[in-house]
Amino acid sequence: MPDAIAVEALHKRYGDVQALDGLDLTVEQGAVMGLLGPNGAGKTTVVRILATLLRPDSGSVRVCGVDALREPERVRPLIGLTGQYAAVDEKLTGFENLRMLARLARRGRTESRDRADELLAEFGLADAAGRLVRTYSGGMRRRLDLAAGLIARPEVIFLDEPTTGLDPRSRTAIWKVVADLSAAGTTVLLTTQYLEEADRLAHTVVVVDHGTVIGRGTPQELKDRVGGERLEVRLQDAGQYERAERVIRGVVGDGPCSHDDEGRISVAVAGGAMLMPELARELHAAQVVVADLAVRRPTLDDAFFALTEPGEGSISGADPAPAPPEAEHVTAVTAGRTDQR
Repeated sequence: MPDAIAVEALHKRYGDVQALDGLDLTVEQGAVMGLLGPNGAGKTTVVRILATLLRPDSGSVRVCGVDALREPERVRPLIGLTGQYAAVDEKLTGFENLRMLARLARRGRTESRDRADELLAEFGLADAAGRLVRTYSGGMRRRLDLAAGLIARPEVIFLDEPTTGLDPRSRTAIWKVVADLSAAGTTVLLTTQYLEEADRLAHTVVVVDHGTVIGRGTPQELKDRVGGERLEVRLQDAGQYERAERVIRGVVGDGPCSHDDEGRISVAVAGGAMLMPELARELHAAQVVVADLAVRRPTLDDAFFALTEPGEGSISGADPAPAPPEAEHVTAVTAGRTDQR
């Protein structure tokens, strides 16, 4: 069974800026892949190429086994796209938006109405179906936008930062939708600036910077590369650092301790939770006043910063690639369309 997405040696340049530089990417059918990277790393360029909205300078792109560069018209009925901003018509109702997009996807009148009703119910918008979209909240608009991308029942859907600007409740609702899509067999490529989102949803994570892949693996694999547990002590008085370090070394051994000017001490440990009671007792006995004591495990944020730190591909070095001519505010109903190139 071929991968749902297979990209090899993808290059794209905007003037003097190399947006993609030999990028390789594969996504298994039914999987969720999180595509991460600093601003300007090339994530949206990848999505636009996969969605047949933009042509690369070189490389190969296959979606569901179809060559997306040679036969984009065959790819479009297979995919859906939700961009970084909701792209629904505020002057129409939620129902009218979805019905119109279904008709553009060459569905019959009855099928278009039924599909619109089905998606409105699925996304918790049935009660707002007859309201103008301009009265919708931001979270409701994002859900409607995502529903629009599913009009044609795509096998692959591209979600380009789908939860940007949403409150935690709305973001959680979108997360459930993405998880349900994957469980139903839809392949999802997700770009996001929220690393917690990728950690929660993605089966595989790919980190890109300066247009090339600099890390890939499951979220846990990427976190494991950063290191194991760290025991962190925050002192009430940073002047007690030397005394606290002696106590910590006496309990956890002679591993390297790091500290900052605000009284935080960090040391790598194994079985940190078992060491905490003894360490708390010894610190108290040494009259070291502790504001906080915790065991911290690596997060995807830690892995991201380790991969994109200066010298590896700086997170502050986002390339200034100009926006492509086509606006990014787009929800693609791709079935049957030939005007998206």
